[in-house]
Amino acid sequence: MAARDDDPARRAGAILTIDLGAIAANWRGLRDAGRADGRPIDCAAVLKADAYGTGAAMVGPRLTAEGCRQFFVAHLDEGIALRAVVPDHPICVLNGLLPGTDGDFVEHRLTPALNHLGQLNAWRAAAQRFNRPLDAIIHIDTGMHRLGFSPDEAQVLANERGRLRGLRLALLMSHLVASEEQANPVNGEQLSRFRNFMRTMPGAPASLANSSGIFLGPDYHFDLLRPGAALYGINPLPGQANPMLPVVSLHARILQTRRIDAFQTVGYGGAWRSARPSRIATIAIGYADGYFRTLIHRTHVYLAGHRVPVIGRISMDLVTIDVTDIPENECQLGATVEVLGRHVTAEDLADHARTNAYEVMTALGRRYARLYVDRPETAS
Repeated sequence: MAARDDDPARRAGAILTIDLGAIAANWRGLRDAGRADGRPIDCAAVLKADAYGTGAAMVGPRLTAEGCRQFFVAHLDEGIALRAVVPDHPICVLNGLLPGTDGDFVEHRLTPALNHLGQLNAWRAAAQRFNRPLDAIIHIDTGMHRLGFSPDEAQVLANERGRLRGLRLALLMSHLVASEEQANPVNGEQLSRFRNFMRTMPGAPASLANSSGIFLGPDYHFDLLRPGAALYGINPLPGQANPMLPVVSLHARILQTRRIDAFQTVGYGGAWRSARPSRIATIAIGYADGYFRTLIHRTHVYLAGHRVPVIGRISMDLVTIDVTDIPENECQLGATVEVLGRHVTAEDLADHARTNAYEVMTALGRRYARLYVDRPETAS
């Protein structure tokens, strides 16, 4: 983890390394999985939540260079920020059209996912006001019951196609409830509902498969794949070997080591007590950096290849680890421990924190020094 004098990692308590080549390779693998049956299916990329914590401003251009031609974000401001680095390709805002924002969408050439008739009416009015056709993405709720046209609204649209006048129907989409559970019958039920709606909109391109949905097979692929989590190394097949390359590693520096006697407590509330004379190291990471408080006494880090338990409460800025059994020459001030990476995956940390890998990734802290690499073994 050596750093040059002009490298911000030199001053950082923790260093997050993000492999853009691995993200690109994961996108290629997902695209190719969707094309396994020989159909010309396109593959988009979901870059919401700052590309799942990895940095949309870096990931977007890298995927554009790889051949990705469509992007999805959640919020309007995410779309505006992405447009600055992805100037030429469609960007869809999944949360849709908020009142008074149609001018922002038009100015930045963004497309809202239209989630109900009110948004459709507002977007059509915008097309009339700006005197130009605007792309429309229609999101149909097939069972998630969050966003999207309800069955009743979908039927109204099917019966009154004139509501789309002045708009270009760019995509029909829906979102799977339990695609990571391949045997769950709700997947087939949603597929059937989506196909039924598609029949009322002949010729419109369609998209249903998220990351895990890609692995449900060609029936779910349609015209456009929409992977998100799998791009960033999160396993789309829980319980099976992860087909994706790892993308991130996180290392935190040792700030201090100390010796304590047996039966001494460490950290707030004295939540951990030594059973023997011990050596304790304090590392520069905490819950302000997305290292969850629920990890108390439930996880570990790796130091020079050794598994080391995390002890005591997780503080805002600091974590303590028990290095009693680690050679002292490997516990020097400034040495780094692996918090996330080859030995501790996002899925591992999520299991320890009683959450999911999505939250682990999107919680990655802003105080880390971020180092971007594009390793040859993962580049095209």
